[in-house]
Amino acid sequence: MKEVEVIKANSSTSKSKRGKQIERIRVSAYCRVSTDSEDQLSSYISQKTYYTDLIQKNSDWIFAGIYADEAITGTQVTKREDFQRMINDCMNGEIDMVITKSISRFARNTLDTLKYVRMLKEKDIAVYFEDEKINTLTMDGELLLVVLSSVAQQEVENISANVKKGLKMKMKRGELVGFQGCLGYDYHPEDKSITINEEEAEIVRYIFKRYVEGAGGSVIGQELENLGYKTKYGNSTWVPTTVLGIIKNEKYKGDLLLGKTFTVDPISKRRLENMGEEDQFYIRNHHEPIISEEIFEKAHEILNRRNKNRGKIGDGNTKREKFSRKYAFSCLLECGFCKGTLTRRKWHSGSQYDKVIWQCVTSTKKGKKHCPESKGIPEQAIEDAFVESYRILCDSNKDVLDEFLRTMNETLSSSSVNKQLSKVEKEIEALEKKKSKLVDMRLEDVIDSETYEYKFSSLTSKQDELLNEREKLQTTAMNEKDIKRRLQEFKRTLEQNEVLHEFDRYVFESIVEKVIVGGYDEDGNIDPAQLVFVYKTGFKNSLDGNRFKPMRKNARGNRKTNELCSQTNNEVQSLSSHSSSDTCRDSNITTTTLNRIT
Repeated sequence: MKEVEVIKANSSTSKSKRGKQIERIRVSAYCRVSTDSEDQLSSYISQKTYYTDLIQKNSDWIFAGIYADEAITGTQVTKREDFQRMINDCMNGEIDMVITKSISRFARNTLDTLKYVRMLKEKDIAVYFEDEKINTLTMDGELLLVVLSSVAQQEVENISANVKKGLKMKMKRGELVGFQGCLGYDYHPEDKSITINEEEAEIVRYIFKRYVEGAGGSVIGQELENLGYKTKYGNSTWVPTTVLGIIKNEKYKGDLLLGKTFTVDPISKRRLENMGEEDQFYIRNHHEPIISEEIFEKAHEILNRRNKNRGKIGDGNTKREKFSRKYAFSCLLECGFCKGTLTRRKWHSGSQYDKVIWQCVTSTKKGKKHCPESKGIPEQAIEDAFVESYRILCDSNKDVLDEFLRTMNETLSSSSVNKQLSKVEKEIEALEKKKSKLVDMRLEDVIDSETYEYKFSSLTSKQDELLNEREKLQTTAMNEKDIKRRLQEFKRTLEQNEVLHEFDRYVFESIVEKVIVGGYDEDGNIDPAQLVFVYKTGFKNSLDGNRFKPMRKNARGNRKTNELCSQTNNEVQSLSSHSSSDTCRDSNITTTTLNRIT
């Protein structure tokens, strides 16, 4: 039988690490509170003070600092900056032991608890939980840890269920839940009410007005950017989804829908749009509306029609409006024979004979037999006809012109950019005062160095953002000043009854309700070239489109085109990729300039 000699363990080696003797261990503490309530913040300060004294009073320990996260949930460690910093310091060999109050303070997610405990254990770094009296380097530590961290996670799930139940009860009573304000409204947390912000409300009214007039989300967004308007969160970029989100929001007609989203689980905190998985609560006449019920419903009718047709491009039974309002005449041309809309097409694309034609959608989608009288009409003919119609309007009908001038005066009197600039300058001044006060507090030793550095850095960062914003607003204000100067010149031109020399999209969209293409003359004869301009005040003007049809590019000798282009089987079916500005040529004031103030 072999003889086995037992070599007894030497406890002193446990105090060495990588062959280097450690006389005293470096100990840090981790503190956290999940809310910013007064009681919780008091507990947060008490934790920091307690652990600082505890570590410094122990002669075997070296104080390695306090890591603390204020008003941060424990279910997701990625959102806890100081926790992540502590783990990095541990992995860099700067800490030998971490003390925390309980498992729930360290993490309320079983998976995260075990992950980080094991990570530290591999580096011989202990985590000590005071309430549970668990040291993760002991033999039975992990077994207890698994059980207790599971209990902590279950506690979170129970709390989440109770909170959800409480929120639903509040919604059922008609209380405002989870709302922090939106464009056009200010939220008052003291009484959970909302009131109209008149400056922002003007932007909302403008969005609904332009949408009802036929403009799409991208067009309205571009106009808002040109005007220098900003979103609720100070963003100067208006994406189409932001504009459409405002159109969809029922709050603007005075109603309130609660429960639009829901949290999947308390651990991942992933939120999804409520598609019927949870109860929703609709409250009517909850607050003062910005938009009337009639305008809101009209906007939603347009929105629903466009959404319905989107994705049904090949369906001949639906009107294609995917590119609504991309061009000046989009959705504003009506067939005088079948009442359908006209779509924009480009014939002979890529050749020297290319031209833009507007055709009846019924004829192009269903076949010529469904609208045999209609014919394609050149875009330039419609533009030139409008210029002539506008001249007649200025000479014989002042109602539309007066309404247009009133709108111009309202635009010229607005000073939203200057108001925003003044607000930003006040915020910069307030931050400067806060920084000065913070310096005084540090000199008087009211706050410690670490808190001072954090707060001062945060204030400086905010101030830098505001300085950049002020610079952008100053540039926008200068541009707006130039736009107003040009508009004043244009306004004087209108007041002097001077006519347009070339087509202008802004003027067209501002005063025209629709254009009826084709119809019957006084004798009842078919006239596919007839153009009837219907103005928003009710004034109508009928013109012969043949008069404005441009010369054919392939005309020979005295050959002229006095006939409209009939549809053939080899017509190009693709839509033009040209932008809407193609239809708007320069005049006394450019369309781009006008769009910036609409």
